[in-house]
Amino acid sequence: MLLLSAIDPWILAFSLVTVLVTIWMGFRSARNSKSAADFFVAGRSVSVGWNASAISGEYLSAASFMGVAGMVMSSGYDALWYPVCYACGYLFLLLFIAGPLRRFGAYTIPDFAEGRYDSPVFRKIAVVFVLFIGFFYTMPQMKGAGTTLSYIFPGLPYWAGVVLVGAVITLNVALGGMKGITLVQAFQYWAKMFAISLPIFVLMAVYGGYGNNLGVNGDDKSTVYATVAGTNNVRTLSGITNIAPEAQIRAPLPAKAPADNIWLSPFGPLTTKAAKAAKLDNTKSRPYALLYTYSLIIALVCGTAGLPHILVRFYTNPDGAAAKRTTMWVMILIGIFYVFPPVFGVLGRNWMPTLYDGIGVNGTDGIVLKLPVLLREKYGVLGSVLSGITCAGAFAAFMSTFSGLLVSMTGALAHDVYGRMLRPQSTPADRMRMFKFAAVGIGIVAMLLGSLVENFEINFMVGQAFAIAAASYFPLLFMSVWWRGMTVTGAATGMLTGGLLAVGAISLTSWTTFITTQAAKFKSLGISEPTWFAMLKPYSLTDYWAARPLLRILCEQPAIWAVPLAILLMIVVSKLTASRVPTDIRMKMLVLHAPEKLGLKQEYIREHEAHGH
Repeated sequence: MLLLSAIDPWILAFSLVTVLVTIWMGFRSARNSKSAADFFVAGRSVSVGWNASAISGEYLSAASFMGVAGMVMSSGYDALWYPVCYACGYLFLLLFIAGPLRRFGAYTIPDFAEGRYDSPVFRKIAVVFVLFIGFFYTMPQMKGAGTTLSYIFPGLPYWAGVVLVGAVITLNVALGGMKGITLVQAFQYWAKMFAISLPIFVLMAVYGGYGNNLGVNGDDKSTVYATVAGTNNVRTLSGITNIAPEAQIRAPLPAKAPADNIWLSPFGPLTTKAAKAAKLDNTKSRPYALLYTYSLIIALVCGTAGLPHILVRFYTNPDGAAAKRTTMWVMILIGIFYVFPPVFGVLGRNWMPTLYDGIGVNGTDGIVLKLPVLLREKYGVLGSVLSGITCAGAFAAFMSTFSGLLVSMTGALAHDVYGRMLRPQSTPADRMRMFKFAAVGIGIVAMLLGSLVENFEINFMVGQAFAIAAASYFPLLFMSVWWRGMTVTGAATGMLTGGLLAVGAISLTSWTTFITTQAAKFKSLGISEPTWFAMLKPYSLTDYWAARPLLRILCEQPAIWAVPLAILLMIVVSKLTASRVPTDIRMKMLVLHAPEKLGLKQEYIREHEAHGH
């Protein structure tokens, strides 16, 4: 039941302003979206600075704003691979993909697939993975939306927050397409940067810096135990000089919280969970933890270079040189941002350990939203203001990323499926009209899927989306850009095999996670399990995975085998079908790699508009 009396007016005000500004900017930009080029690639006219801000705003999702901090709090040093690899993935884009992709020119990645191999059939295969990756990636954004709305409006059902935010973003995308959301996403990057940094500076001034708070964890000489205010086994932060005396207490960690030595270990709860479920000791679990870590790194780095909603952004630059400069600035902008979320996680472990026992907004994923409230008792309204700022940043995070995902998936349906497969004779106006209808349809499906993942960790879901992108689009783009011997049969075989096996493996372990977390939710709420759930529970596969830790890791994090498998199949099958290499491959490779000054770059949008399809 919605509790109106519990709503903090400052938190509501900041969040409402963010939503209203987003809607206003979307309507304003929509007036300038007149052509198919505007809807799909913003008219190829986005400058380096605007595009870098927009890509950063689109990339820094709920996983970055809320998930990284929550996972650092819940899993410790293990989780730092996420922000590091998120940023490193852009190095791959800068070196190998950004410039050539833009020089080739297209609406979408399926456009590139067909143009590179002269195969309309391959376009259909590529569209499938735009949707697979997109829907896997929308679910954590919807989780962030539901979590944030539940925090702002205590008592509001999780699904209601998902529907409300999903409806607002769907409206924005349907009205203005890519051009309509570019300005919004650029603004949202700077809003997120402000919202993540200002509260951290204030919190560290009151509760001590990152290093000092980190030093509390572990049995070092600066740590003593005492009984304070009637609470047993409370750890005081003695020996730390820049924390206010009245704030030098860490409450006991709940039973669900990892011990200090585990939390500080590079092989902590995240990478050792499969081994621990199999009841292996620390020595035997180390190889499994290494395997999980390596696979996670491959998924995040290669997955960044294979995300359709990010890759399509490079088509909005005027040329390939601008695309490469944009990528360099994106690396800088997101690298600066990722300095801050881990600090939230460390502070949260010391000052709000009760979140270890909760789920959703009351769990570790809510630490960015809830930590500033600690200041409310001492500084009054300041705590509410800072919490309102972080809520506004959370809105900007999942709204900007969901916007990009929706444009990517909608573009695939409206341009690739409708405009190139179902009705090749359709006019640009027809495709723009279909874009609006497809945006609404995909938005509804995304909201339905988002309502099912309340108990999943945001970053965990994002990691799975990255693994699918790494096993499908990354091998396709990397090999297509740099190896002239690739054939359409080799490319399709590798992408289909790697991508579909990754989807299947991830779905198996996600099913188990869903059943397990749903059972825990029913138990925590004190309600009996519904009939439909009781029927599904025997098929959870929990015992199966517990007895097979190696298989669980390979399915939960498939990038370590799926990416090499896809590339190997592309090479072997292409060698076996060498006669099917495009006859004009020399010219295509020249288009991909020659400087723009030679005038060889292609503009598929202009070609399609000129031919009316």
